[in-house]
Amino acid sequence: MAFTSENALFNKYELGKLLGCGAFAKVYHARDLRDGQSVAIKVINKKRLSINLMGNIKREISIMNRLNHLHIVKLYEVLATKTKIYFVMEFVKGGELFAKVAKGRFSEDLSRIYFQQLISALSYCHSRGVYHRDLKLENLLLDENGDLKVTDFGLCAVTGQIHPDGLLHTLCGTPAYVAPEILAKKGYNGAKIDVWSSGVILFVITAGYLPFNDPNLMNMYRKIYKGEFRCPKWMSSDLIRFLSRVLDTNPMTRITINEIKSDPWFKKGYKEIKYSPIDDNIKEEDKKLLDLNAFDIISFSSGLDLLGLFDDSHSAVRDVERLTVTERPDKVIEKVEDVVKGEKKNIVRLRRKKEFGVELEGQNGKFIIGLEFYRLGDNLAVVEAKRISGNAIGFTELWKKKIRPVILPQKEQQVPGN
Repeated sequence: MAFTSENALFNKYELGKLLGCGAFAKVYHARDLRDGQSVAIKVINKKRLSINLMGNIKREISIMNRLNHLHIVKLYEVLATKTKIYFVMEFVKGGELFAKVAKGRFSEDLSRIYFQQLISALSYCHSRGVYHRDLKLENLLLDENGDLKVTDFGLCAVTGQIHPDGLLHTLCGTPAYVAPEILAKKGYNGAKIDVWSSGVILFVITAGYLPFNDPNLMNMYRKIYKGEFRCPKWMSSDLIRFLSRVLDTNPMTRITINEIKSDPWFKKGYKEIKYSPIDDNIKEEDKKLLDLNAFDIISFSSGLDLLGLFDDSHSAVRDVERLTVTERPDKVIEKVEDVVKGEKKNIVRLRRKKEFGVELEGQNGKFIIGLEFYRLGDNLAVVEAKRISGNAIGFTELWKKKIRPVILPQKEQQVPGN
């Protein structure tokens, strides 16, 4: 694999081959300059995202950062510039399961192994209140050992999104894998639709074709809604019986994850992956996931200029910077005051604004700079610097050349990618 330093991102990653391309993102193979490790970097173009899709991305980041399972792709970090978001993830060498099954259906034993790994990942997610909602072959990858990895949590949901009726209501999923209750538009259980989609996956890898398929989309939906599918003759009677329980159109009687684990066909050779109960605790953080804001991503990128990443107001003020610093707001303000005191002939005046805010007026009113400080943790804050009025030269000379280097040491500064 050829890497070039010219494509280095944030002085940390060298980009390599393009692995895939979608409507909003491209995925590249890359190398971590610090240890030479291969990673995958998903590059998302912010300009192509609606507010709703940005919300999906924030939720995906927050959830993936908390999931740690052998059969789920790991998210290492998130970086950002004014126009792009970069997911730095585990590089899964074997590619999509879709590409492998396209060469020919799997044996029942191999299909069982992949299905067991998928159910292990789903059981882990569901126990933490996370529902994938877009399971399909394209979102299942294989590592160098041939083990399955679930990816793409962009449409996932958490328990905090459940309505008072106990159901989810957002329409989502891929047509051939979508559960009948989603088509009914009456609300659905997130765990139940993941089970349905997993059943479609099991059918495809064992049969070599989709259980519900038709060139006419409405005809396909009609088959899904009625549960009309035929198993090929080479499937064992145990697997046919099992699939009838997984692809049950009635979500109330459809088999559950725990029941799947107890089924004779599934149990053959299955070994449960044990995880510590304190490994993650997403359930207690569901409410936080519903109120995600810029800080959920800012915390991944200390010292990074995040201008415009989540700002959809398109302010006319062009000179704005947001940085994260590893200090409390009051300590940062003290540093700003020290810089102002050091200016010759007192040409800059400092006025306190609100609890953690100041205004800097320079050169007898020729420019005004506003600084806001937002506390994220005991020793983590976001600093927003904005040129409120006046010339840009004053903003550059005072903020960029004098204050910023003091509150953000050189070792913490990063150069954003394009």
